[in-house]
Formats: sequence, C-alpha cells, structure tokens
Amino acid sequence: MSRTVVVLGGGISGLAACYHLSRAPRSPKVVLIEASQRLGGWIRSVRREDGAVFELGPRGIRPAGELGARTLLMVSELGLDSAILPVPGNHPAAQNRFLYVGGALHPLPTGLRGLFFPAPPFSKPLFWAGLRELITPRGLEPDETVHSFAERRLGSEVASIAMDSLCRGVFAGDSRVLSVRSCFPSLFKAEQTHRSMLLGLLLGSGQSLLLDSPLISQARAERWSQWSLRGGLETLPQALGAHLISQGVTILKGQPVCGLNFHLGKWQVSLGDSSLEADHVISAIPATVLSKLLPSEAAPLAQALAPIRAVSVAVVNLQYLGAHLPVQVMLGGSWLQALEDGGQTLPQELFQQQAQEAVATQLGLKKSPSQSLVSLHKSCIPQYTLGHWQRLEAAAQFLANHQLPLTLAGASYEGVSVNDCIESGRRASAHVLKEF
Repeated sequence: MSRTVVVLGGGISGLAACYHLSRAPRSPKVVLIEASQRLGGWIRSVRREDGAVFELGPRGIRPAGELGARTLLMVSELGLDSAILPVPGNHPAAQNRFLYVGGALHPLPTGLRGLFFPAPPFSKPLFWAGLRELITPRGLEPDETVHSFAERRLGSEVASIAMDSLCRGVFAGDSRVLSVRSCFPSLFKAEQTHRSMLLGLLLGSGQSLLLDSPLISQARAERWSQWSLRGGLETLPQALGAHLISQGVTILKGQPVCGLNFHLGKWQVSLGDSSLEADHVISAIPATVLSKLLPSEAAPLAQALAPIRAVSVAVVNLQYLGAHLPVQVMLGGSWLQALEDGGQTLPQELFQQQAQEAVATQLGLKKSPSQSLVSLHKSCIPQYTLGHWQRLEAAAQFLANHQLPLTLAGASYEGVSVNDCIESGRRASAHVLKEF
C-alpha cells in the first residue's frame, strides 16, 4: 500500500521537496498544503503592461557551486532552458560591485592594485587584512557573531564595512547579532579545518560533487554571476506547480494548517473543517509557525524552533522613463523589526519615499518614477542568531529520539538563498524516501 507524505508550505522549498518525491521510482502519494492562494512563497513577479518585470522578492539566482548546479539541472528538467536570462562574467553588472559608505558609492577593490593600494572606503590596502587573517590563530569558541569573527581575523574596518554590508544584503540582519557558524558556515569551517579562512577557501573541501548538463556547462564557460527567467523568477515555481499536477501530486491551496497530532504511527493534519492522515510530514513552513502547530508531546521541539525568528523587508520597485531596467530597493530587516516589535507601523508611502531618495542620491535618478510598486514582506528572512546550531541539534535529537516521521525544510534552518531552499527540499525528500 502506497504511503502518504504531506508537505506543508508551497514556497520553493516545499515545491522542491514534492518535485523530488514525485520523481522517485516508487513515489509515495504526495499532498502539498499551502495556506495562501498561490505557490512560490516569497518568489513573486509582476509583469507590467509595457513588459517590465517587477520582482517582489529574489531577483536572481547564483549558479556557482554544487547547489547552483543542482538548481540549473532542475531548470533543464522542467524545460526552462530557453527562458534563462543569464548575467555572464564579462557583463558590467557582474564586474562592478559597490559599497555605499559615508554618503558615496565606492567600487569594491579589484585586482592587484585593489590589493596593494588604499581604495576608499578602506583606509589601508586590503593586503594587510589578508596578511592578518593568515597569521591569526584559530578561534576557540563554538560560535561567535559575524562581526566578532571578521574583526578578529580581518580587522575592525573590514568587519564594520564589508561584513556588515554583506549581512545586510543577504540576511537583512545585524552582523553583531548573527552567527558566523550558521550564516556563513564555509568561513567557519575553513577556520576550523585549515586555521585560516583564506587558506580554507582556496583549498576547498575537496568533496564537491561534479554535476554536468549543457546548461551547467554553458554557465561555467560564460562565468555567469547570476541568472533569472523571462517573465520573472516566479516562472520557476509556476513550472514546478504545473509539473507536480502532471505527476499526480495533490495541491491544496488556501488551506492553512490548524494543528498536527501524532497517534498510532500516523499524523493527523488538521485543516479546520477537515483533516488528512499522513505517514510522514515535511514541514517547509517557518519554524515559528510550525512550533505553534505541534502537539503538546512535542513541546521540547517547539521550544527549539520558536526562537528562530524572521525579519520583515519592504521591496520597492521603481521604473524610470529612459532607464534601461527597473530599479529594486530593499528596505527594513532587523532595523525595521525593532520598530515593529515596538508596535509602530510604517506606511507604504514612507518606504517609497526612502527608496526614491536612495535612488536619487546613489544613482542620480532625481525625477519621479513612471511606475512604482511597494511590497512589505512580513517575517520573510530568518535570522540565524548565536546558538542557532544548538537549536537545530536539539530539534534533530528530539526527532531521532522519538522517531517522529517529521522532516524540516526551508529557509528557517540552513540557508536563506533560493539555492539553499531548493536543496533543503531535495534533502528532505531524500530522507523520507530512505525511511520508506
């Protein structure tokens, strides 16, 4: 008799889990439950009448590494090769990176000149930061903040300027709060394994899985820095949804889960007026949401998941006549969260005003935009704060000790990028199939 797997959450993680489950030689019955009326989670694209595409969430995916290759492989399997819009390595967007510091844009130093000569916003050549990193001993703490790690190994200036900007850009978070072990595990592992972060990154882990396909080979040959899809990135979850339906996956939209109960080896998934029975549940919903659905017997698991909070981000799309591309500005993060926690609500007009001021100051576009769209995403980027790894270990230990057929996936745990989320769904499906 076929077993049933219920996947909670129709974002990219839940979709990826269903995709890999449905492609298994002996695929179980798969049911995907999504609280909203659409699939894709934070990946959402809006096409304007003039053909411009506004991305309300992620606007590009990086092809680098094993995870980037796995995503490209899935894109090919879905028949989306012709829809790819790559940014090759020789494109100005790939070659030029800027930091906004002290009221001005500064290009990131590149080449030997950038290494051996001072380049604003840095007061000293980055060579000295690199030399400091190579001779700094290995850290002894099991975890530390991103800022503390960078300051210890690279100096206060690089920590305050470069790493702080990186944390804002990736996590919309505060480098003095986020965990280096959980947010940037490759840097943490490099120091632990090779004593030097730079040496570790140069030498690599030596365990990369070489995937290949015509699309992956093209991305490597042209040194893509990132890619998108015609019609926007939402084309990917839309294609996944269509594929799942063709494979017989049941998709329930507009069905928020009200509770989870485990009895006699089966899950009872409550949907308000109805319920589903499942042999295994993959949860690809936020950790804090799952913590409120778990039965009382799983209180220790709920306690481990509840502190994994997420910050809100406002995305402002602006289109200017005469500009080649729409402009996307992201505002908020941990700084907006502080205002929300204090009960303060900010109007969308304020986000648009701040975005227009930023574009005028940094890009010189001082006229009014011809089109604009403001989207506030509540609790959309999880924050891996100090001790995050211990919370994940506690959750995994509880699931193992009690042999609960529940697998965790999604951005709440081990990576917030699109590639990370797709990989978490793939691993969750592999775990379930192994158990079956």
